[in-house]
This record gives sequence, C-alpha cells and structure tokens, in this order.
Amino acid sequence: MIRLFHVSKIYNKRVKALDNISLHIKKGEFVFLVGPAGAGKTTMLKLLYRDISPTEGQILIDGRNIESLKNNRIPQLRRSMGLIFQDFKLLDHKTVFENVALSLQILGLPDSVVSRQTEKAVNQVGLANKRDHFPDQLSGGEKQKACFARAIVNDPPLIITDEPTGNLDPEASWDIMKLLLEYNMRGSTVIVATHASHLVDRIRKRVVALIDGKVVKDESKGVYSYEGL
Repeated sequence: MIRLFHVSKIYNKRVKALDNISLHIKKGEFVFLVGPAGAGKTTMLKLLYRDISPTEGQILIDGRNIESLKNNRIPQLRRSMGLIFQDFKLLDHKTVFENVALSLQILGLPDSVVSRQTEKAVNQVGLANKRDHFPDQLSGGEKQKACFARAIVNDPPLIITDEPTGNLDPEASWDIMKLLLEYNMRGSTVIVATHASHLVDRIRKRVVALIDGKVVKDESKGVYSYEGL
C-alpha cells in the first residue's frame, strides 16, 4: 500500500530530518513508528499525507506517486486517510457530533448520509451519550475518541496517528489503542508514531525505529527499543 524509495527530507538546506529511507508497508498492516524526539517520525507522517514534500526520493500510496499530484488533488488523497493528532484539533464551537460530521459535509454528501455515518462513528467509539457535548466538556480521552470518530467516519483504508495517547492517562490510552486495533482488524492499514513503550510492548505489532532520520530497526511483532537506549 505504501512504498518509500530512498526518501530524504532536508529543512533549511542543512537539517536532515530523514536520510535515504526505503520502506514498504503492506495493506492491512499495523505499524508502530518509534524513536527519540527529533528522530524523524512526524516528518515521515507529514510526507505521507502531503503536508510536506521530500527533498529526494519517491513515495507511492496505492501505486500512485503522491509527489506528482497537483495541489488540487491533495484533498482527495487526504480523504482516503484518517488523521489523528496529539492536540485533538477539534473545533471548540461545535459539538462532538458536529465535529465528526464536518468532514462529510465538506464532501457535499446528502444530509441523510452524513447523519447516518456520523451516528455510526460516534457510537463505535462509545460517545453516543456525549454526542451533544462541546470539546471543553470532555475529558482528554473523550476528546481523542471524538478525533478517532472523525478519522473513521468516511471509512478510510489508511489511518495515520501522531502520538495519539501523548496527553492521555493509561486507561484512556489503552482505549484508543483498542479502537485502532479494532479498525485494523477490519482491514485498514494503521501507522502509529508513539513514545508509549508500554503499549508497543503489550500489542507486539510491527515496529519501525528511527534515529537521526534513519531506520535502525524494522521488526514484526517487535517491542519498543532502538539503538542508543
């Protein structure tokens, strides 16, 4: 599903965030991306959803070279992905239901479809009783569940998450990981950048470790470790 060929990313002509990375992620895989701060994890994710472009190399998603996409085609690429971030990115003036529904409304779908799919996503993450709450009325875990519902509302084949449990307590963190695992079991490819070693060790999925922009470990059923620890 995802192929990186000799991908490098250099910022400001001197800071090499990624260094000649080649990687293949198959459809339906669950991949943890680990490494110390500044290793290049967030840069790699931004490349996948075309927030930035590589300095060198190619990135293919479903056989398409995403660097060849015109700017007006990038939103279509992102609609095939569910994106979940550490800082939630919920709209404060909208309820849980409205936040989740917004991405479908942007697509211009009929109100009946928006309502049905939003209801399903909100129920799947266990927020049916909080659907009319605003973000400031939610706990951190509930906010992240709302973000998860927003990410899956369009049933994307790829979910990309950057530190989705970074602001959560252990119980809420496990709830989010269970949701990611459940969606992965339905066939979606899931990529999780994280420092949550206890979750990585508990789940034992594929682990790709980065240090200084280079892949230093790539193991199936791996644990949280990388050179230098």
